[in-house]
Amino acid sequence: MAIAVFETSNWDILLRFLFQAPYGESEPVFGNDFGFYLFTLPAYLALKNLLLVMIALSGAAAGVVYWLHGDIDFEQRRRHISRPALAHGSALLGAFFMIKAWSYGLDRYLLLYRDNGVVVGASYTDLHVELPVLGLLIALALLASLMCWANLWVRSYRLPLAAIALVLGSAFLLAEALPALFLRLVVKPNELELEKPYIERNIELTRKAYDLRRIVVRPFSAEQSLTLKSLEANRPTIENIRLWDWQPLLDAYRQLQEIRTYYRFQDVDVDRYWLDGAYRQVTLSARELSADLLPPNAQTWVNRHVLFTHGNGVVMGPVTQKSAEGLPVFYLHDIPPVAAGGPPLREPRIYFGELKDTYVIVNGSTAEFDYPKGKDNVFSRYAGGRGVPVTGTMRRALLAWYFADPNLLLTDYITAESRILFRRTVTERVRTIAPFLRLDRDPYPVVSDGRLFWIQDAYTTSSYFPYAQPTPRRDLNYIRNAVKIVVDAYDGTVDFYLADPSDPIAKTYQRAFPELFKPLAGMPADLQSHIRYPEGLFLTQAQIYRAYHMESPEVFYNREDLWQFPREPSAPTATMHPYYMIMRLPGEAQAEFILMLPMVPSQRENMIAWLAARCDPPHYGELIVYEFPKEKLVFGPFQIEARINQNTFISQQLSLWNQMGSRVIRGNLHVIPIDDSLLYVSPLYLRAETGQIPELKRVIAVYGDQVVMEESLADALAALFGRPAIGTAPEGGSAQGQAGVLAAEALNRYSRALDRLKAGDWSGFGAELEAMRTVLEEAAGRAPKQP
Repeated sequence: MAIAVFETSNWDILLRFLFQAPYGESEPVFGNDFGFYLFTLPAYLALKNLLLVMIALSGAAAGVVYWLHGDIDFEQRRRHISRPALAHGSALLGAFFMIKAWSYGLDRYLLLYRDNGVVVGASYTDLHVELPVLGLLIALALLASLMCWANLWVRSYRLPLAAIALVLGSAFLLAEALPALFLRLVVKPNELELEKPYIERNIELTRKAYDLRRIVVRPFSAEQSLTLKSLEANRPTIENIRLWDWQPLLDAYRQLQEIRTYYRFQDVDVDRYWLDGAYRQVTLSARELSADLLPPNAQTWVNRHVLFTHGNGVVMGPVTQKSAEGLPVFYLHDIPPVAAGGPPLREPRIYFGELKDTYVIVNGSTAEFDYPKGKDNVFSRYAGGRGVPVTGTMRRALLAWYFADPNLLLTDYITAESRILFRRTVTERVRTIAPFLRLDRDPYPVVSDGRLFWIQDAYTTSSYFPYAQPTPRRDLNYIRNAVKIVVDAYDGTVDFYLADPSDPIAKTYQRAFPELFKPLAGMPADLQSHIRYPEGLFLTQAQIYRAYHMESPEVFYNREDLWQFPREPSAPTATMHPYYMIMRLPGEAQAEFILMLPMVPSQRENMIAWLAARCDPPHYGELIVYEFPKEKLVFGPFQIEARINQNTFISQQLSLWNQMGSRVIRGNLHVIPIDDSLLYVSPLYLRAETGQIPELKRVIAVYGDQVVMEESLADALAALFGRPAIGTAPEGGSAQGQAGVLAAEALNRYSRALDRLKAGDWSGFGAELEAMRTVLEEAAGRAPKQP
């Protein structure tokens, strides 16, 4: 019984084995299709382990029975084993050696997963020594099995003991000592020459397993050639530089938009929408309801399960803009949702989301709380088609037992139309339906066609791809983002879309569950426009690519060009995470939504490349790495952070704010590629010591040798690249228009002069005043003459 319960955990292995789809390519050592290793080998190994456990338990059980009957006696004067017991033991031992022979046969395939520190996969020693040795051990194990079974007639101690000595002795001498000696005396002195073809296999098949072969390598010259004209040509990139980091923004959302204590913003996600004819990167967060946040005296069963059943709406805002007070600007806000430039949201209710799951009863005898309105509350009823009907005493009793809650049986709030909604967390709901998929950690909300949906990325994975380097956690060595899942936030409908129909693991599950998966083309077009390259997959691929961008075996062997993730400037013990942004990739005509991550050399801080994943059709899923010239120094994020900290004006200003009772919060530093140059941008937030709302007060920008800190991104870019030439009006502009530009410039110089004065920077204060005087003189000369 215990074995059966334990083996139920292998249901997925059996499922893959029964419905396996061929990979279509063969590995180079044994010539087997890769599907054999993904589907068949794990099943064989699980069966082998089961048989060994059964043999061991059978032997132990038989030994106990024989001992109880006196057939086995180990007392000092009467040591003996009866002939029936000896025959039974010999039969079991023979079966054990037969399974052991099969195990040695499977061990030949496991050579393809070895890691000797130089090669992941079968190495020179494995194929020239270990493989022949395993063939010999198979023969010796078969011989030992026959010797044990022969003892059914001989019934002597000698044959079983000889069989055990033969197998154990051979296993130690041939499988342990001989390969180690061969490795030390033959391979180590000529390691690179002998291991070179196996290193090539490791590189090739690792890149295949993680789908790195489609990465396109392009040069990035990292010039210092940005001008106002080039910024204007890349306006979509500039207008979508993200200044709101998720943690300060989440704090601001919670203070400004949770409305009541029982509402909760769990996370902030980044997406893109076409708004007013422009492609905008936005942040958005779902306003969910948590009954745990109700006041203690309101934590009643009726409130938790009947009245407070759903959240309401999302907040959405631009990633770059702020209010005059330094607070977020909203495209969608309040309850019911108010669209201020954002997409319409006609059905804002959230019954299914990210918060901890609790069951709720809908369509009961009383209406559900919908949202607060002044001193009153607005109520509603669930109109979705999902949920389990709560009809009949037996069903109510069963549900009361399942949820360990007798109130389900006793309450009068349940009617004939009532339904119970449970498994309302997006990840739990998806995992219950498809437990064989590995889920991305971050489902994200999408506003589409007036409704709210969640998009959940799912992966097919394996640990049995030959010659492939496993991840640092060693939990997989093959991954594909094969499935996109859409969950309706209102009624909980779950749709699975096959995003990678070429993946053999996805094909296998499609064979097993033909009605589960839909083609990606069947996803509504508007939802398709919001699918994105998942961060979990991108991060896994980037981790492997740090070493496996090296395609030369010699370079790979010496680890000459090993990369790593940059250190996070705001937390030096952590590394930077990938980030989404809208930008125009070098050489492309249009701005697009991408996921990117800078790379630095191992043990160095300068930047050597940046990796980008394209998220928009028709280029969705394309990976590009832009490599910098190796002879050129390109500052990495941590070096840029050091330059910011060394800036006298910035450091004095930060110290002044801290002394005035405000807490300075440094935002994430973003590397922004523009044409063939790099711009670095970092937001700065202030939070009062007794306050909870962080305010976006400054933007730090770095380009070339210049480091500036201004009130807005526009001011920072103006400080870096200058404003339009004074006296040059826009085409068709008037003298009044020119005067307005000059007046704005003078005001900006005045504000900067005050900042320098507050920081005690007298030389900077004088320079800004002189610049303001020059602007005012120019304005006076250009002002329209009075008649």
